[in-house]
Amino acid sequence: MPNTTGQQKSTLRFYTETIEVSRLSAHAFFEAGDESYKGKRFFWQNKEKTFTLVGLGHAHILTNELEGSRYTDIASKWQELCETSLKEKVDVSPILFGGFSFDPKNNISSEWDTFPSSFFAVATFQLVIRNEQAFVSVHYITDEEDSTEAFERLRIERDALIHTAQVKELKVHEKPNLIGREDRLKDEYLQAVENVTNQIRSNEVNKVVIGRSLKLTFDNKFSSSTAIYNASLEQPESYLFGLEKDDKIFFGATPERLVKVEGGQVLSAGLAGSVRRGKNSMEDKELGERLLVDRKNLGEHQFVVEMIRKVFNQYCEEVKIPSRPKLMKVRDIQHLFTPVEGKIKKGASLFEFVEALHPTPALGGEPREKAVDIIREAEKMNRGYYAAPIGWINTDGDGEFAVGIRSALIENDQAYLFAGGGIVAESSSLEEFEETRVKFRPMLRTLGGNMNE
Repeated sequence: MPNTTGQQKSTLRFYTETIEVSRLSAHAFFEAGDESYKGKRFFWQNKEKTFTLVGLGHAHILTNELEGSRYTDIASKWQELCETSLKEKVDVSPILFGGFSFDPKNNISSEWDTFPSSFFAVATFQLVIRNEQAFVSVHYITDEEDSTEAFERLRIERDALIHTAQVKELKVHEKPNLIGREDRLKDEYLQAVENVTNQIRSNEVNKVVIGRSLKLTFDNKFSSSTAIYNASLEQPESYLFGLEKDDKIFFGATPERLVKVEGGQVLSAGLAGSVRRGKNSMEDKELGERLLVDRKNLGEHQFVVEMIRKVFNQYCEEVKIPSRPKLMKVRDIQHLFTPVEGKIKKGASLFEFVEALHPTPALGGEPREKAVDIIREAEKMNRGYYAAPIGWINTDGDGEFAVGIRSALIENDQAYLFAGGGIVAESSSLEEFEETRVKFRPMLRTLGGNMNE
């Protein structure tokens, strides 16, 4: 039977029930929700492929349009909701999934207008696949006193969704044809890089990340299922995420963890400084070795590591950071990478880490507030959820957030891609433009485009 408990703060009751299911594909379960839950789904898979999460439907939404207090607002609302839920030890924890915008003070009207500063959801039907075991949970959050009939209907629907995912064949994930592409605000981007480089040379700021956007048009609608499925094939070594809202999906295959909390341990990583992959193994090795000693990239990387160190020193009892970066190689690009780990202080929470770490100098700049002010002025666009925290937290406070890069926002027959690069004193606008072209490649290929056209 579903379990519930009441509390004084809230009249809500949080019913949850979990069953274990054999042989269930996450992609098939996501697709099973196409008809009834399009616009209310999410997808997550960690880099190691040991944890996959799919949500269909909204049992409950937590959202706000706040600026400074948006993290604590979501954290306290989630805590309050968790206190209405009583789950047995064998059950899988209900999970809250969602994201924050990059800069809640950016008010440029854009394709992101329907996405608030913060948007999180508890799914009605939650699939968790952990180490080959699949669990499907039903969540029902209501102020009704008697929910027996409603919950029974959800059980029937759960069984139908599982049957569809297990028995019906996955659709053939054919991509619609790409018929148009536009480098948005290209001249403005090049000018912004020039202006920011001059500001850095005159010591106004140390580093600023300037992004740009690419718009693709297709001859038909691009489905969320197809986008996520193809991203999983194109970038198997990355985090995979998808967040639907109404007729849009923000999805991507990001290499970058922001922070993970599990059983008192906290993990993050410095990921900044990059170069393309080589055409063969010899060239690849040479490019990687050059990156490891390149002054511009090492300096950019060090800004990130030092910022993470400060945050971990504040919220952790023990911190471990290697003295030198190593290489992380993904399909199109190699990065300088430094893992950071610590033991979380009592009372510190995942949302505190997310707030303290976003944006890292790899996506914002250094010093942070000055860099974000410059980005808001210089970019002439709204990043929305690009380069921002996206992830999940459970009722125990464990969870993981990644940085929403190598990503795109799809709306029907159009897609918006985003990429950026760190501007420092040695930067050149044309070189930075080329670097963003490399960073567009994963999503372009996923969506059926080609950077060399």
